[in-house]
Amino acid sequence: MTINHGVHGGRSITSTHNGRTIVSHGRYGGYSQRAYYNHGGHSYYQRTYYRGGHYYAYGYRNYYYGGHPYYGYAPAYYYGPGYYGWAYNPWPAPVYYGWGWGGAPWYGFYGAYYAPYPVYPTAAFWLTDYLLAASLQAAYAAQQDNGDNGDGNGQLVPPAIQNATGDEIAALWSTDPLVAAQLQATYGTYMLGGGAAAQSTQLTPEIKNAISDEMKNEIAAEKDAAANKDSTSSGGNEIPAALNPKVRIFVVSSEEDLTTSDGTECALTAGDVISRTTDKPDDDNMVDALVKSSKKDECAVGATVGVAVDDLQEMHNELRIQMDAGLKELADKQGKNGLPAAPDTKTTTGEVPAPTPDTSVSSDLEQQKKDADAAEAEAKQSNN
Repeated sequence: MTINHGVHGGRSITSTHNGRTIVSHGRYGGYSQRAYYNHGGHSYYQRTYYRGGHYYAYGYRNYYYGGHPYYGYAPAYYYGPGYYGWAYNPWPAPVYYGWGWGGAPWYGFYGAYYAPYPVYPTAAFWLTDYLLAASLQAAYAAQQDNGDNGDGNGQLVPPAIQNATGDEIAALWSTDPLVAAQLQATYGTYMLGGGAAAQSTQLTPEIKNAISDEMKNEIAAEKDAAANKDSTSSGGNEIPAALNPKVRIFVVSSEEDLTTSDGTECALTAGDVISRTTDKPDDDNMVDALVKSSKKDECAVGATVGVAVDDLQEMHNELRIQMDAGLKELADKQGKNGLPAAPDTKTTTGEVPAPTPDTSVSSDLEQQKKDADAAEAEAKQSNN
């Protein structure tokens, strides 16, 4: 059993027993993983997540890169090329869409940080809001489970630009357009010495557009995968999405406890955005990333942080999972609520058979928690 405590009090636990791996993310729930399918020279694993009293099961393909194991999300179904084209290309006219989040507590709490697009010219923009909403709902649920209500009035305050000189801030302002846009939205004229800092952070349109671009690329990638699903591969030295030079933007999907380049410990939570800046992992399988957008009391916008490649892979997997969930919702609602009619939305078999959730995960996670409590109590006693 491996137990890690985060800078904000969260605890993650990983344990393996009888071929089953149990992973707890504390306030973010957890999952159980086991082998369940082999095809085309690949081994596939089933993960059953337990979140908010619900079970969700997905398939993951196991492969190696640089001698390190990775798990990549494997869809259980694909759409036809016409539907993927409908999702990829511009819609006939921009779509006004009502999400119905107005009375949702999470939406009110993060209202200063996040706002949906006013209109949707393509499905990629709609799917971006779908992903971000799911991430922020998870972050809000985790906060409530921890008894943390922020500052008590739902207002988010900007992170400090920690340990940064004026020259460093100016360099970030001028050389990275996404960070510049985020700093401008957050601090405004304060950055240039003109008055008080703004009282809220904001996920800027520039950063959201970067996520939309990545979403569009993933739609195209899934369309190609659907067209080639019957081809077999020996596995080779497939590069994981976490290290793919074409994939840079990642939306944080669970709490991340990180260290900045100057040694400062900080955290990010679901709905924050980072960009990988290095492609070659170090000896600890870590890479550098730049914080593009963050919330209250978290890693500063513009900070360089070390991130585990496995964590980046999980962020990308979550994007793919939410993209497929969003594509399904669009298929169900096409032609309604202002959405344009779509071509054939029938599905075909995907890369893996749809896994059946393991409903023992809730009790497995609870037992793991008890075992971790006992282990920590014993360790504390032996140290006294």
